[in-house]
Amino acid sequence: MVTVLGRQMVTVGGRSLCDCEAYIPPMEMTRRQRLVVCSLGRVAYRPAWDLQRKIQSRLIRAKRTEPPEPVPHVLLLVEHPPVYTLGTSGNKSNLLLSEGALAQYDADFHHIDRGGDITFHGPGQIVGYPILDLDRFFTDIHRYLRELEETIIRTCADFSVRANRFAGRTGVWVGPDERGVERKICAMGIRCSRWVTMHGFAFNVDTDLSYFSHIIPCGIADRGATSLFHELGRTIERRDVEDQLIDHFAHRFGVETSYLIGDDASAFLRRFTTDETAMSARDHL
Repeated sequence: MVTVLGRQMVTVGGRSLCDCEAYIPPMEMTRRQRLVVCSLGRVAYRPAWDLQRKIQSRLIRAKRTEPPEPVPHVLLLVEHPPVYTLGTSGNKSNLLLSEGALAQYDADFHHIDRGGDITFHGPGQIVGYPILDLDRFFTDIHRYLRELEETIIRTCADFSVRANRFAGRTGVWVGPDERGVERKICAMGIRCSRWVTMHGFAFNVDTDLSYFSHIIPCGIADRGATSLFHELGRTIERRDVEDQLIDHFAHRFGVETSYLIGDDASAFLRRFTTDETAMSARDHL
């Protein structure tokens, strides 16, 4: 066991893995930031992408006013119809189907503006898009990704799934164990503009893993994907997983959360993205 940047690392099968219990403590802030969690259900990929950009622009406008406008941060939780997305640093050859052949699987494809390679989004995933102004937390992208990983690792633990980091490969993994080598349970890829984030994570809860056979996930040919259902052999209610995930996210980032669902979430987002006037965080709810 060695210590790297304040973290304990363990070597398993020649690979270094972070011990989640030894990682940095959660955020401690004298003034808690406000986060509005919007659970939107099934949303097509393009409208969700457009919505993220509108929210990101809203937070950037707010921070550039004088004095800065104290608007809340936003976490979108959605589920997408089947779609493959390729990041800015990705290789399209990692999509093993032609775009025309995708139709027989009822799947779409988008080349998008996040980091990372190719991944799959679809039913049975919790896809999270945190749109945060990191100027109000910490200006460190690596730490931000580690905090997202920690949120998922601790959510997995709530359902008796031991998850880890895999050194050099962003995301959250299960294994190696008696079932095999490391397998990814949560992919991550982000974009940041003026320290305001968008994109985020795709957490496999009860996902049809056969969709991953049509890509080289994240450009990693020697590892596969898994889900909570695949690891446990039983169904877990999505809302139960969401609730735990939100609790851990709030703890890691030291935020006070409000939770909106369905029409209430959509109404808030319409007001939030079109409002040019100065309002307090609570006025937005």
